[in-house]
Amino acid sequence: MIKTYFLNSQKLPLVVESNGQDKSVKRLSEIATAQENFFRVSLLQHGAVLLRGFEMRTIEEFEKFVRSFSGVDFFNYAGGVSPRLALSGGVYTSTEYPPHLALALHNELSYSDVSPRHLYFFCLTAPEAGGATTLGDSHRILRNINPKTVGLFKRKRVRYDRNLPNEKGSDYSWQAAFETDDKETVENHCRVIGADFEWKANGSLRISQTRPATATHPETGEEVWFNQADGFHPSNLDAETRQWFVSNGEEFRLDSHFGDGSPIAVSMLEQIRVVLQNETIPHQWQIGDILILDNMLTAHGRMPFSGARRIALAMT
Repeated sequence: MIKTYFLNSQKLPLVVESNGQDKSVKRLSEIATAQENFFRVSLLQHGAVLLRGFEMRTIEEFEKFVRSFSGVDFFNYAGGVSPRLALSGGVYTSTEYPPHLALALHNELSYSDVSPRHLYFFCLTAPEAGGATTLGDSHRILRNINPKTVGLFKRKRVRYDRNLPNEKGSDYSWQAAFETDDKETVENHCRVIGADFEWKANGSLRISQTRPATATHPETGEEVWFNQADGFHPSNLDAETRQWFVSNGEEFRLDSHFGDGSPIAVSMLEQIRVVLQNETIPHQWQIGDILILDNMLTAHGRMPFSGARRIALAMT
């Protein structure tokens, strides 16, 4: 019924294809139903499963498949950091950062009290050049970070700070982040995600969230690296952008400290970034690919690209 294999020696992801001539969306749904336990076990064992070679081409087909496959409601991304475009029925675009930027490995919404268990990426348009989605084993990442660093992060935890301007139309405004212009709705959602909030006189919003640096998977019992201290910290910005904020007296859009408010040493963050880079596995997209990730077991990122690239994302 299906054939499985790996694209690389790291065995991430497990690839699943139909071993018959029928590659239709209907056939994919039949396989998913018949092999439900196989997929569940494979995600726990490997952390990522790639469905390849099927004739899925539209957002509507993708949404219908994920709803049937997962059997749960989609995760609402409102309040998240990354700029995204809502497409249809809980499906978003992948992160809308400029194409020349690389996104380091991270676990989705690890800075929030609530985060999705599974991510479903769907390739509508394969990148013309570059644009691989990168993958990394969150347990291996934890294992390869200096134990003293891990101990410090676990003891102090991580505080994430965000400054969201009051600028309708901006991808980085609080209106865009929370998908509303109603302040009461924003405040209620901040409480749900465990964020302290403060409205500034100019209408901008400052929120802070303090979270553990690691997490334990509820089914496998594995402890994993589960934070975005390196991505939030201003040292992640290029020198020119960082200097612009300083010269203009502007607060950084994103920042991170230890949970007690003390600074995180840049040298420590650089060591973490080296581990993340060493654990990065690029996944090159083909049209119709569906990549399913266990959000705790597998971190993801993005390589720079040029030309067209359109990847959709559903979260559960």
